[in-house]
This record gives sequence, structure tokens and C-alpha cells, in this order.
Amino acid sequence: MSGQNLIQIQNGSKAYGDKLLFQDVSFAINEFEHVGVVGPNGAGKTTLFKILVGKEDLDSGNYIKSNSLRLGYLAQEDEWSLDETLEEYLEKNCSLPLWEVKKLGLGLGLLDEHFDAKISTLSGGYRMRSQLLYVIGCEPNLMLLDEPTNYLDLESLLVLENFLINYQQAFLLISHDREFLRRVTDNTLEVESPDITKFSGGIDDYFEQKEMIREQIYRQNLTAQAKRTQIMDFVNRFRAKNTKAKQAQSKLKSLEKIKTVDIKPLPISAKIQIPKPVHTGKQVLDMKGIDLGYGDKTILQDVSLQLNRGDHLGIVGINGAGKSTLLKGLAGILEPQNGDITWGYGVKISYFAQHTADQLESSDRIYDALISEAHPDILPEDVLALAGALLFKKDDTEKEIRYLSGGEKTRVALGKILLKKSPFLILDEPTNHLDFATVEALAQALSKYEGSVIIVSHDRAFIDRVATKILQIKDGRVELYPGNYQEYLWSVQKGVLASDESQSEKPQDSEVKADSEKPKIDIKKERKRLKQEIQEVSKLISINEDQQSKKQEVLVTIVTQLNSATGKEASDLSIECDEINKTIHDLEDQWMDLAAQKENLESQLSEITFD
Repeated sequence: MSGQNLIQIQNGSKAYGDKLLFQDVSFAINEFEHVGVVGPNGAGKTTLFKILVGKEDLDSGNYIKSNSLRLGYLAQEDEWSLDETLEEYLEKNCSLPLWEVKKLGLGLGLLDEHFDAKISTLSGGYRMRSQLLYVIGCEPNLMLLDEPTNYLDLESLLVLENFLINYQQAFLLISHDREFLRRVTDNTLEVESPDITKFSGGIDDYFEQKEMIREQIYRQNLTAQAKRTQIMDFVNRFRAKNTKAKQAQSKLKSLEKIKTVDIKPLPISAKIQIPKPVHTGKQVLDMKGIDLGYGDKTILQDVSLQLNRGDHLGIVGINGAGKSTLLKGLAGILEPQNGDITWGYGVKISYFAQHTADQLESSDRIYDALISEAHPDILPEDVLALAGALLFKKDDTEKEIRYLSGGEKTRVALGKILLKKSPFLILDEPTNHLDFATVEALAQALSKYEGSVIIVSHDRAFIDRVATKILQIKDGRVELYPGNYQEYLWSVQKGVLASDESQSEKPQDSEVKADSEKPKIDIKKERKRLKQEIQEVSKLISINEDQQSKKQEVLVTIVTQLNSATGKEASDLSIECDEINKTIHDLEDQWMDLAAQKENLESQLSEITFD
């Protein structure tokens, strides 16, 4: 689906003092487009949003808005009165009638209890849902969403994801969650000083196009360099000969026409090497019958858990379930109410809390902050090497913390943790505010880390890369999940979406009586109908599996050919390989939907019995 321009930037420029954010940039956003906005920390993504909503101005250039434009802005920070109830706030500020806004709220998992509650009492996940509902209630045809996934639990993230996938208007979304962008966007806007470039396609297409552009430029530069060498050989051979001097001079001038193109670094350019941790015994943690809470209130009960050296544990659960409480108990910040925690031989922990970056000394230089708690074996060159891996140049390490962005402070705080060489890392939302380069590099480094890790993160791709075990926290209890993260995610996603549908279809009190008076269904006919539908879905599943099998066979053949192919043949095979992989991915998604549909029908059939 495509539409008319909603906004255009023409030859726009913006700078803060000596810092140039973007220069002479031009792009347009159209109706119905779902656009992911990406770029390094401090590149100007939030500034761009402020320009679009009129909070800041371009230094030069034009900002053209459609007459039909209706902007909605979801900022990083709340901009509402915390003392009001959600219903009061929405009724006062939304253009849609309150009854219609509340009906939309059901799709976001907001119930009467949330509308009646004061905003100050809502968790981070429900505040995000409420703020999004407010934006929708203002009837925008272009939403600007600035990092809405930060601090969201998995349930809230899935609700937001499902909503945006089905959203019928346009939006611009700033996020560093690659998996989230992959699922909800169909275009990508790169903000990377001094350019802003729009790429057709989602986040995977963006990275692929960036790599292709880089390779093309590299090949062009190689050709140009070969031509330069050829010309200089000719000039050096014949410039001293009278008969060839004129030709040599002409050849020399032709060098000016041969241009090379600077290759802009790819967004994923960092590579973090975590110092090898100190050695420990085999078992690093033994928790038995632990109760954790605050004062007389118990949040977690009877927690028992054993971890061995090298285990990487991902902790999941809704906001308020007790994830941070468990990490605080492990970090020694919160004393257990009952039970015992036993650490293994040689185990020392390093704890990264959600607000660790805010506790840095503002007057410290980056270098001073990094080395302040480093292991005695860490040398100055090790500190500089890690700083470089965290995207700080040598000159940058002299900057004071007070002048850093939120993402840059988070990188410093992570560096401090990693330089301790601790064999046990406890990380609470370490990816918040980090750009793609750092998130990708951190995931790679932690996945290879020889020590033990316990991690909480809303970034599913990140936790999937790092965690080898999953611990679910629910209703004050913990359970070590037997499957991998993808299996866990699939089961939760089915449950959350089914729950949302049941909430949105739940009858009001006034409807219950009327519903009870409806005629009873013909059980025999209903069972026959369900059996027919199950049979039809089963056929579709069989067809899908056959298609997948055939595509896999073709893919194996192409990959075999690709190993020995060169030139255009290799390029064509590579493109064909990507297309088949995409087709297989789509078929797998279809299979999952069909399997869920069949499971639902079978469940309905099992519940319909004869009296």
C-alpha cells in the first residue's frame, strides 16, 4: 500500500555549535509507511523528531507538511500529570470520544482498573500502552515513536508489536531493537552524520543494501586505483623522452578525472573483547528456598537455582514480576527473607543495574571512569582497547562524563563492569539506549564469554544470542524453562495474543444477560463444522510442508553451486539464494499460523461435548 507525501525535508541542515548532525538532506515520508529510524547514539534521531513536531527548527532548508497531516508524538519521557487518572487524562486531551478510546485500549490490554488508576501507579509497560493510546486518541495519520520499547517487559513488547503490525496509518519508529524493527517496519530511515538516507525495505534489507553499496564502492575504488597505477607507470616510463613527453603529460592530467569514493563505515563496526575472567570452581551458584521482598512484603518465594561455570541465564517475566528483585538479591543489595545463597569457589560478581550509568561521576574523564574499578592485571592499553571497542576514540577518552549522551554513558558503565574480569556478570537491561553497533558487539562478546551471565533484557534478539537457559518469573515463583528462548517466546506470544483477543471480546455487564438468553448451539452441527475446518487446515499444513521441503532441496543445490561460482554467476546465485531463504521464512511463518489455528480448533472441539 502506498500513498501521498505526508512530510518532506528538502536540503535540510542542523548543527549544535561545531557538531554537525546533518547537512543538505532530503527525504519524504508517505501515507501508510512503517519506517524504522536507525543510526548511532548522538547522530540526531531525537532532534529530527523534535524538528518534525515543531519543537526545534532546521538551520537551513525546507520542511513541507501535507495539508492533511495529523502528527502524534510519543516521546522518550512522559509529558503528563501523574496525579490524574488515566481516564481523566484521556478524556481531557483526546479528540476521539472517551468510549471509543477505551474500546481501542482493550486492544492494548488496558482494562477498567487501569483507566481508573492514577498514572503514577501504573508500571512502565502500562504507561507506554497508555501513552500510545493517548497518541492514537488524537487521530494522527503519522505517529513519531521515540524508543517506545525501552524498559518494556516481554508481554508489553508483544502487545505493542502486534498493534503496530496491524496499524493502518504511517509511523516513524526510533528503536535499537533489531528483532522489533524486523517485525513492524517496511522502510528504514538512516540518520548517520552528515546524511539522512531512506532505504526501501525493512531492517534486514537495509543492512543488505548497505553491504552491497559498500562492496560496489570498494570494487570501484580498486578499479580506479589499478587505473592510477597503470597511468603512473606510463608517465614514469616516457616523461623523459621528447617523443612521448606530451603524451605523458596528457596522461598525468587524466589522473584528475579518476575519482575514488570514501567508504562510509558500516553501522556494525565495533568488536568487544571481554577480558578473560578469573578461574572458578565448576558450580558457581546454589540458591535454596530463597524468599525475597521489601519489608513485610514478599515478591519471590521459594527460589531454588543452581548454575555452573559458563551458564548464560536469561530471565523473563512481566513488569513487576520480580526480575530486578532477583538480581538485587543475587548482587547482595537485597537480603533474603529466607533461604541460603552459596557462591562457588573464586566467584566474584559484577552487577549492572538499569540506572548504573546515572551513578557515574560527572567530573570523571572516560578513561578515569573505566580504569577506576579495573582488575589489577588490566593495563592502560587494555583500557584504551576496550574504549575503542565501545566506539570511543583515544581523544574521546579525555571527555568528561557530564558531556556524554545517555547511550555513551551506558557504554562507559558497561566498560567498567567488563574490566573487572569478574567470572559472574549480572546485567539488568544492558542494551537500553545502545545503538546497533554496540548491541551487536556486546551480544557477540557475551555469547563467547567463558564466565557465567544472568541477564534481563527486553531485546529478544539480544537475549536469544546470549542466553543458553531461560528462567521464567511468574506469580512470585521461578521456573527454569526446558526449551530454548525461541520456543519460550512462541508459547508466550500465543498466550498473550489469545488473552488480548479474549479481553477485547469480553462482554460488558449489560450484555451478559442478553447473551445468556441466546439459543443454545446445535452441538452435533458445531462438532461437524469444527472437524471439517480441522481437516481443511490439516491439508493446508501438508501443502505448506511439501512446499518447504521442495524449497529446501533447491536451496541445497544453489548453495553447492555457489561454493564454486564466481563473478555474475555468483552474484545471481546469491540473489536467488536470498529470495529462496525469504520464501522459506514466509512459509515457516505461515506454518506456525496454521499450526496455531489447528490447535485452537482442536481445543474448541474438545470442549464441545454431549450432555
